[in-house]
Parts: sequence; structure tokens; C-alpha cells
Amino acid sequence: MKQIKSEQIDLIVDPTELKSVNGPQRVSTPSGASAGAGMDRKISPQRNPLKRTILLLIGFSVVALLVYWLLNVPSGKALSVATDRIAISTVQSGIFEDFIPIRGRVTPAKTVYLDAVEGGRVERILVEDGASLKAGDLIVELSNASLQLSVLGNEARVAEQLNNMRSIELSLEQNRLEHKRNLVDIRYQIKLLTRQVSREQELVKTGAVSQSVFYDTYDTLDWYKNRLALTLESQQSDARMQGEQLVLLKDTTKRLESNLAISRQNLDNMNVKAPVDGKLSGFNIEVGQSIGRGERLGQIDTPNDFKVTAFIDEFYLVRVDIGQQATYDNYAMVVSKVYPQVQNGQFEVDFKFTQAQPSDIRRGQTIQTKLTLGDASEALLIPNGAFYQDTAGNWIFVVTQGGNQAVRRTVRLGRRNSRFIEVIEGLDVGEKVVTSPYTSYQDMAVLKLK
Repeated sequence: MKQIKSEQIDLIVDPTELKSVNGPQRVSTPSGASAGAGMDRKISPQRNPLKRTILLLIGFSVVALLVYWLLNVPSGKALSVATDRIAISTVQSGIFEDFIPIRGRVTPAKTVYLDAVEGGRVERILVEDGASLKAGDLIVELSNASLQLSVLGNEARVAEQLNNMRSIELSLEQNRLEHKRNLVDIRYQIKLLTRQVSREQELVKTGAVSQSVFYDTYDTLDWYKNRLALTLESQQSDARMQGEQLVLLKDTTKRLESNLAISRQNLDNMNVKAPVDGKLSGFNIEVGQSIGRGERLGQIDTPNDFKVTAFIDEFYLVRVDIGQQATYDNYAMVVSKVYPQVQNGQFEVDFKFTQAQPSDIRRGQTIQTKLTLGDASEALLIPNGAFYQDTAGNWIFVVTQGGNQAVRRTVRLGRRNSRFIEVIEGLDVGEKVVTSPYTSYQDMAVLKLK
């Protein structure tokens, strides 16, 4: 819209429309002027500075009210809430202690589980649950007929194999002796024939022995020499083959003996004994009861040596590590193990006492511990309230100065402990915020307080 200036307004007046109170008036035309030239003239209105100032003030006031409304009255849903149904807290400056309280369970520092190596029937129980044991003490006797038969079968197979091996050894010895006798006889015949060949060779020259007789004797000597070589080769071959067979039998015997040893050990495991010193717990079986292979019979806990096991919200997963400090009634502890698995929004950690441990704690007892996450520092603080579960610390309802409404505001919150939440940005000291649950207000932009 084009603005009209008030300082100067040009009015065109038609002289024919000018009338006096007493009737029409004649208008004279000055000499030297064209007709109608004197009929148009500029009329300046009177200025009113006071009126102009008032209008400007009113305009500024309207604009200011409009801006204030746009900035302080958010769009969205509104809900009336009674102030006695919500918790209103004040933003304050203070020292933030970076810790979280944890409810932990006392467990033995070291536990040895008793499992049945082989299944069986409970024949005799020698101790009761809760008994203090020494390593090697007999706890329970089991029986297993199949295992007993297996041991007997393995013993029979081992005995049979040993007999076979002894037979092979005896055969080897007999073959060795037989070859030895043959060699002795052959060498003796070769010796005799060698002498006879020498005599007949001389007698052939004198004609006392015919040439054919000499040749027969010589061929016999040659045959015995070939027989000697063949006997030696046969002896070596038999010895090698029978030796290999003997080695195989010995290996088989060793395996059978190993199986027998395992069977005997399993049979011996029917007598369950304490592997270490400690206190028996979780031991609840009856005489005549059937126990399956691998079934848990109980456990032995190290006496007077405990650790604390606790579950922590997964929110703190990246802030918890091995070696972090913790306390329980002025007893120092450290995080000894962090389990990476997250179940139902929680992860598990183990704490161990660094020096002395309380004398009054017992297995299964729950205690309140304090886990330190960081150093204490000065910060803006608001009380830790249930609103955090509904907003994840991204926004909060802030009470206006008039106290008649709470307006939704985006904020950035930091660390938490059991009492306070650290404010990083979005709030100032002295402002009031709603810290009660937002379950019914998550879709609201304004809470009208009454």
C-alpha cells in the first residue's frame, strides 16, 4: 500500500463549484493570464504534531505486543494441570558428583561346580548342604551298571590283545630260532663242501676222482651258498613283517589300555569328591535319585572370599570399564569384570574388594554400592526426576515468569546421578522446571497451571 504524505496535499478546485454564502460569485481573470489559470491553486493543510506522535506510539505498542505474543505463546496443544499434581524444581548451580548408586548381590569370589561326569543312581550321601569340605572329601556315591560292564568289557579286550601280542612275540622268537638253526646247518654244509671241492680238485689232476664227481660236488656247494643268501633274505623279511605286526599290536593295546583307564576313571567318578577346600552349596539330592550325565549336583564356594555382582542400565555401558572405583560402607572396590551382553536393557558387572572386606556380608545378600564415573565438577543442576524417562533429556517444561503456565523447551542435559542431572544448555539459574513424569503430557506444548 502506498503511503500518503501528510505534509503536502494538492487540491484542484473547480471555480464553477465555488459558492459563497450569499450565492454565486464572479471570478475575475487577471490580465495577461490565460483563461482558467487562476482557478487552480495549492492549499496547504495545517500540521498537527501531537496527533502524529500519538499515532506512532500506538503503532509501536501494537508491534511490540505482537512480537511478544509470537515469542512467548507457542503453538500446539495445551492442557490444564493442577500444580499440586506435578513437581516443580528450580535450576541451581552446584557441584555435580559423577556417580551412580547400584544394588549388587554378594557372591563367592571363586566357585567350583560339581557336575556328574557319568549318569547313575544315588547310592549313598555322606555330607549335607552347607558343609565345609576339604579337597578329596567324599560327597556322594553313585552306581552305573552299564559303566561297570563297559569296564569289564574293556578289561577283556585288553587281556585278549595282550595275549595276541604275546603269541606274535613267541612266533617271532620261534622263527628267529628256526632261521638260526637253518643258517648254522647251511654254513656247516658250505664249510664241508668247500673242503671237499679243494680235495677233489687235486684228485682230478691225478685221475683219482673223475671230473663229473668234482662238478657235482662244486654244484652242491654253489647250491648251499645260494640257499644261505635266500635264508638270510627270508629271515630279514620275516623279521621286518612280524616286527611291524608287533608294533601295530602294541599300539592297539595302548589304545585299549587308555580306554580301559578312562572307563575306570569314569567308574571312579561315581564317587563324587570335593576338588577344592570350601563350603558346599546348592546340594539337594536324595538316595535312589537318578542323575543324568552332566547334571549339576552342587557347587563349592571359597570360604570368606566374596565379590559383588550388579546389573547396570545400558545407558552407562560406554562409561563403565575395568578398574573403576566403587565403595560400600567405606570399603573400597573396583570393577573386575564387565559382561558385554545386554539383556532387558541392562548389562552385568563384577566388583571385588581391593583390601579388607566386610565381615558381616553373606552369600546372596544385596548391598547398596556407589560407582564413581568421573570427577566432581561445578555445573547447573536440576533434580533427577521421572520426566527424563519420557523425554530422554531432549526437552522439558519450563514455568513462565507469571507462573500460570509451563512451556515446552528444547534443552541439552548431560550426566546424571541419583539426585541431580547436569544441564549443558537451554536453562538458566533460577528458572523453574517440571520434573514429575510426563506420561500424560508428551503431546502437549503448554501446561496451564492452576
